[in-house]
Amino acid sequence: MKAEPQKEHQWLQQLVGEWTCEMEASAPCPEGGSAEGSGQATWTESVRSLHGLWVVGEGKGEMPEVGPVTTILTIGYDPQKQRYVGTWIGSMMTYLWVYDGWLDETEKVLTLEAEGPDFQKPGEMAKYRDIITIKDKDYRLFTAKVLGGDGEWREMMRVHYRRKGQSAAHPTESAKEAASL
Repeated sequence: MKAEPQKEHQWLQQLVGEWTCEMEASAPCPEGGSAEGSGQATWTESVRSLHGLWVVGEGKGEMPEVGPVTTILTIGYDPQKQRYVGTWIGSMMTYLWVYDGWLDETEKVLTLEAEGPDFQKPGEMAKYRDIITIKDKDYRLFTAKVLGGDGEWREMMRVHYRRKGQSAAHPTESAKEAASL
């Protein structure tokens, strides 16, 4: 039986393409690395569609105190669960992140939740949210948050994705976002 792409799968297709990524970290990075106080890191990401049902993204860049890294992201939609699903792996760690998520009512914000290693408390697990916000066809914002012991979600990282060949056409937006870190 062949699955046919649905509206939710079509939403994912706007992630397909070649991207430059500018990362701002506000908390320690995985496996002991830190981007705090080190400015910004620039990455690239190549996202392809797997027959309209899944998107697969490969990111490449440098992490302070870690060096060159590669990441692989998969996102799809499970009609039976009525949820977005996916995985994330990175060459800087051994953990497989498994996503469960939803699209907000504006259809601009995809929130993906996962459980993973607590980078502040080795040996313990924490809850995370990776949030993809579509700003326009050539610009999306990724925000990573961790759930604190007090029940508050804390931003760890923000990444600006711009389609290759497009300039940073949103300097005001970026400045507002940076000020809120």
